[in-house]
Formats: sequence, structure tokens, C-alpha cells
Amino acid sequence: MKFIGIDISKSSFVVAYPELTGFKTAEFVNDVKGIKKFISSFSHTEYHCVMEATGNYSTLLLYMLCKEQIATSLINPKQTKHFARMMMATIKTDRVDAKLIAMYGEKMKPEIYKMPTEDIIVLKQKRVVLRQLKKQLTALKNLKESFDALPTTDRKSLSVLSKTTTFLKKQIALVEADLCSIVKESYQAQMKSLTSIPGIGITIASALIITTGGFSQLENAKQVSRYIGLCPTYQQSGTSIKIRGAINRNGDSEIRSLLYIASWSAIRYNEPCKEFYERLKAKGKPSKLALIAVANKLLRQAFAVYKSGDVYCNEHLGQGSRYSDRSLSPKAF
Repeated sequence: MKFIGIDISKSSFVVAYPELTGFKTAEFVNDVKGIKKFISSFSHTEYHCVMEATGNYSTLLLYMLCKEQIATSLINPKQTKHFARMMMATIKTDRVDAKLIAMYGEKMKPEIYKMPTEDIIVLKQKRVVLRQLKKQLTALKNLKESFDALPTTDRKSLSVLSKTTTFLKKQIALVEADLCSIVKESYQAQMKSLTSIPGIGITIASALIITTGGFSQLENAKQVSRYIGLCPTYQQSGTSIKIRGAINRNGDSEIRSLLYIASWSAIRYNEPCKEFYERLKAKGKPSKLALIAVANKLLRQAFAVYKSGDVYCNEHLGQGSRYSDRSLSPKAF
């Protein structure tokens, strides 16, 4: 299998085809016509396409490649950045980046990407819109509060802020209702499994399904933890460096925040999480660190019940069951 590297921008993308003496590059327009032209330029059975995750700019190309059943991998830009450093690259252009991505594919053999369902694609867009609307609402509230502190306030300005705030609240309510409706209709069984876990409600369950694409890209609990960014880091070198660092913070920060808040409830009503928290505290761990560990455990419980399709039950948490988590020991945090 030969690897084609693709460097994507808003209006175009550069492709690096492997050859005997190096790479041949070409540029295509980043639209339906340009992508079709690119797809017709190589044998689908002999080549494996590799591209960086660049948000919406890469989605159309990724979608059309997957639709044609062309082996395609989507990689984190950090991976190619570190790979370029390893190769001691001193020049950065679109063509050089495309070559480096192709070389990365050849050396690292990344996994083939699985395109999420249409529902997940729509839900992700709604979640992005919802997040931006909430940010705007918070900004306007803060602005209004700053005006209230002034000795003289402009009534017209306050009226505009008040009307815009009311409008944003209505739009947020509409998007939230629409999002919840789609999730409940398309993922009814999965929502039932996730919300059966003490500490996980509809909001977190919906966010987990949308962010992970229904855990379709993830095979085990460790991958889930690493993908969300709750996996603890560790550094060791010789006898002088042994550092148990912070969590890796990859992935969606909003999910991590929601899981952290959920851990407050979990240490009261979720027996395994409660026992785990108390065990960490007994070993002298700080409360925040212990709560992050509980959030990690909640995430692993969510993956277990989602994959099994079962409803959460404390009786299933015996040693060696699919819910037990030996790797999540106090030493990891």
C-alpha cells in the first residue's frame, strides 16, 4: 500500500503522490469538482490517503473519499508537527507539508478512518452552534454588568443588549431542544444505558455520543480516556526523573468539564466512584486530583455500558468483570 499525503486549506489542497525517486505534488480546488478530479487521479486499491484534521475544511474531502471506499486516515496536526521536527525539516510550505504527511503515513501506518453517521455529523454542527451562542450570551451578560457599574448608563445601549440577550436565550433553547430530540430518537437505547450510571445525565450522555461518534472509533476504555484527554501522563528517565504529570488534555475541553462536575455527584451516589475517591483521599491525594480520577472512571463506565448495551448495575462491578478497572489505580494519579 502506498500513502498519499494531503495538506488542506480553505480553498485548495495539495497532494503528494509517492514515486520511486521521491514525491510528485499537485494542487486541487477544495470543492466537489476538484475532489472528483483528485479521486480520478489514482488507483483506489493501491493508495491510502492521509490528511490532517483541519475542521470543516477537510470534512468534504474526507466524506467523499470514504463514500468511494478509499482507505483514508485522519491524523492530529500535532502528530505531523512532531514528525516534521523528528525529520529536522527547515522549510514549511503546503507541498513540503503534503510530503511529510505522506512520509508519516508510510512510517506510522495510521488506522483507517470510519466516517460517522449522518446524525452525528448534524449533531456535531448543532453542538458547535450551541457552544458559540452560549459564549456570545456570556460575553453580553458580562458587558451589561460592566455598564451597570458606570455612573451614567445609556438606556438605548442597555435596551439593545437586553433584546439581544433575550434573542440568544431563545435560540439556545431551540437548538438544545432540537439536539436532544435527535439524540433521543436515534440513540434511545444508548441514552438509556448511559443515563443509568449515577452521575451521568442527559447532557453528558448526549455530549459523549456526539463527541465520540458513539464510540465508533474507539476499541477500549484506555483509548476513550486518551481521546477525551483524561488520561494521566507519566515521565521516567533513568533514576532521576519519575514524574506523574497532569492529564493529557487532548480532545474536547467541554466534555472534561462536564465529567469533572459529574464527579461531584458520583462520589455521593455511585458506589465504585465513591470507594475510589475515598481510597485516593486516604492516600493523601488532593481533592481536585481525586475528582479528576473519578471523572476518568465515570468515562470508562460510560464506555463499558455503551458497548455492552446493558443498564448500569453495581452488582456487575466485581473483580474481573467488564466494568472493573484495574488500570485505574491510585498510583496512576
